[in-house]
Amino acid sequence: MAMDVTTLEGLIINKLENMGFKTSGKHAYAKVMANAVAEAVVEHISNQAEVSVTSGSSAGIYKVS
Repeated sequence: MAMDVTTLEGLIINKLENMGFKTSGKHAYAKVMANAVAEAVVEHISNQAEVSVTSGSSAGIYKVS
């Protein structure tokens, strides 16, 4: 399954709202923060992801693209 910024952002917003954060209104910046966090998480995981093949002729560690 591919990482998706929009889905992760929605999950973060849900969690924040469940904890009492206001995510709408003139001075509510929780959605902006949730988007920034989601983008950073997806970018970090995508850039650092590796898969380890432990046996066979393709054994080794490979970058996920």
